[in-house]
Amino acid sequence: MAEPTKTALHDKIEALGGTFSEDGGWWWVEDFGDWKKEYNAVRTHVGVWDLSPLIKWDFKGPEAVEAANFVNANDIRSAPVGHVKYGPFMNADGNVVDDGTIYKLADDHVIVMTNGEEHQPYWDEHLGEMDVTITNIARDMPHVAIQGPKSRDIVQSLTDTDISGLKYFQFLPKPITLGGATGMLARTGFSGELGYEFFSNPAEIGGLWDQLIDKGVVPFGVTAIYPLRLEAGLLIPTLDYDPGETNPFDIGLDRFVRMDKNEFLGRTALEATAASPPNRYKTLVVDGDLPEDGTPVTKGGQPVGVWRSGSASPAYGNIGGAILEKEFAVDGETVEVGGSSAVVHSWSIYDPEKKRPRA
Repeated sequence: MAEPTKTALHDKIEALGGTFSEDGGWWWVEDFGDWKKEYNAVRTHVGVWDLSPLIKWDFKGPEAVEAANFVNANDIRSAPVGHVKYGPFMNADGNVVDDGTIYKLADDHVIVMTNGEEHQPYWDEHLGEMDVTITNIARDMPHVAIQGPKSRDIVQSLTDTDISGLKYFQFLPKPITLGGATGMLARTGFSGELGYEFFSNPAEIGGLWDQLIDKGVVPFGVTAIYPLRLEAGLLIPTLDYDPGETNPFDIGLDRFVRMDKNEFLGRTALEATAASPPNRYKTLVVDGDLPEDGTPVTKGGQPVGVWRSGSASPAYGNIGGAILEKEFAVDGETVEVGGSSAVVHSWSIYDPEKKRPRA
């Protein structure tokens, strides 16, 4: 078995006391010894996460946009240059194989970001006849997520480019210099807070990391991400859904499935479900220990759903995501899971209208 890939920031993270775990062929930073401190930094000030293992695919060619539009259920073609679209990547059965973001750099150039790195056969099968060249550029494009209420101030202090006009789910198509590193700045993130992501190169991103740490930005890892993303209602494949087996309506992706656009992969298979989705994805706040992933959710002893994954949340206690039958997916409803009672809340219990990342 091949050794997992180290990111360009691996040694710097290790020197700060960061620990790692392997996932998807990469070393991901776990934490720096105090995940609650890291969590609080993101919620109240600013933190930085090495998100380099997120996979980036370079789509270039006359049909680059059309290709991304065909495999993703969202309407990619309508995005202006400099905008980001999020949505599910589909299979012919109408199920989600992954979810991710698409950055439109030009009418013939987009960057597609996925959680998994195993998608080349998927691209080949469904896009092989289209006029588009697809290249995995993850190792050439490390990036950091700078997240938290003070992130705008920190980012602006490191660049001469005015970022005040950059809105949520937009990016600057032309490279800028940030802390001495050249790259692409986006107003995106995975925390539920105001935040930015900066995509650079292996030679320069280390200098930016050093400057962020010198400014007091707290490094964080996936241990803090688990409660942050659960509170914000953000998905992780295999934890929240089974890739290739779960339809997008079961995991709350309704607004990212554009049934009104032209044909996309899996559209026909989705038509009946889209008309009346039987299940909803909700947050459960558990009055007891965290259940094991896959534990049935019941009401009066009868199964009404399944608990997918959870985490201890400093703000809400033990929380997690669950696929529930529509009748029971009502905020305030009480159910049982793993021998404990639980209360149903919206998927995105924290700031459900996303006012904080839009600030």
